[in-house]
Amino acid sequence: MQRDVIMAGFGGQGILLIGKMLAYAGMHEGMEVSWLPSYGPEMRGGTANCTVVISDKPVGSPVIRSPRAVVAMNLPSLEKFEPDIREGGLLLINSSLINRGAERDDLTVVEIPANEVASELGNPRGANMVALGAYLGATDAVPIDSVIEVIRETFAAKPAVIDVNIEALRKGYELGAAARQPEPVSA
Repeated sequence: MQRDVIMAGFGGQGILLIGKMLAYAGMHEGMEVSWLPSYGPEMRGGTANCTVVISDKPVGSPVIRSPRAVVAMNLPSLEKFEPDIREGGLLLINSSLINRGAERDDLTVVEIPANEVASELGNPRGANMVALGAYLGATDAVPIDSVIEVIRETFAAKPAVIDVNIEALRKGYELGAAARQPEPVSA
């Protein structure tokens, strides 16, 4: 079993953080993982993406040209990565910031208003956690409890943000799970 995802958005959205959390959760599960960040020189406001691979076998390369999934947090990311997704793959769109759906009809598309959900929860900076939760809900890439453990570890020095981030993750998970499609049986 291998899961790979490109998470993309602009600097300041916490894209690299949620990718790293996903990779750490995979390690907590005893899986082989890779996390490959990429960002523009602008940092905040510039482009940012990361590729995460989680597998039960050694990861041959952290570079994935045709990912099984893409989490697009802004329109430039959607436009850049949608064409590369493997046929039958998952496209998760942050509909709060992206005003169009998928152009392809051979993908499972999950539209999540991540920014709106985070704001409704009183955590406007938690859109990344909503998106991560939606990805987990749609794929079961790793158990949500492993990501919750990573959130607790990551924010141990800032205990005030632990519960709000877990709440955003859980809400995203519910939305992603509601949109889940059964996986095709492979021979």
